[in-house]
Amino acid sequence: MDPGTIIGLLLAIGAVFGALFMGGINPISIFLADIPSIILVFGGAIGATVASGTMPVAINAAKVLVKAFTGGAVDDPADNVKLMVEFADVARREGLLALEPKVEEIDDPFFKKGMEMAVDGTDPEALREQLEIDMDKTRERHKQGANFFVTAAGFAPGMGMIGTVVGLVQMLGNLDDPSSLGPSMAVAFLTTLWGAFLANFIFTPISNKLKKMTADEMASKELIVEGILAVQAGSNPRAIAGMLCSFLPPAAREDILEEKKSA
Repeated sequence: MDPGTIIGLLLAIGAVFGALFMGGINPISIFLADIPSIILVFGGAIGATVASGTMPVAINAAKVLVKAFTGGAVDDPADNVKLMVEFADVARREGLLALEPKVEEIDDPFFKKGMEMAVDGTDPEALREQLEIDMDKTRERHKQGANFFVTAAGFAPGMGMIGTVVGLVQMLGNLDDPSSLGPSMAVAFLTTLWGAFLANFIFTPISNKLKKMTADEMASKELIVEGILAVQAGSNPRAIAGMLCSFLPPAAREDILEEKKSA
């Protein structure tokens, strides 16, 4: 589980609440002063976002929301590099068919599919094309999930302004009671506050996290594609390790290369 999203949101919200406390303002009394404002902004933004797409996309957004907080399940690229080097060793000594038992132990469906195609003797160009199509379709599905929250972030401030206008209209209808103007104006502007809050503290961070997760997953899949093709071509295991290490951060590269030298 990746705690970055939760920690970041808590830090951002804590900074706002802390600043209000330091200014002698109770943030709870502000944010929860008018529940209808919350319903209007949140419900309006989500409703408009759903109306902008399709129900399957909206349903999938709930699933990707969980991934934004848990971080999803992407294998460590360094582990995949080590596995590719191991496969290359076996393939050079015993042939690609000797990899069949090891391929069955792979958990990643994308990795397993590619290795099965390589072992079956699929033409390298056809193999690359098939895996890249798989990557494109995965990227498109993930993009829809991220765009759901991008759209919601765009609607939230607008819903806040609608609520504020409605509140001001109500306030102007009660000008005969001057004592109610101050509280009424405060409530009217709460919807603007909630619109900005949801857009900047919830929807935008979630969409950015989903985009980052997609980029990381695509980089991992690209490493897998290049590794499979190298193993299929019978490349030297050390050359494969050096080539695939270019996908890794420097610290992880050094560990793998040192391990390969010692072996």
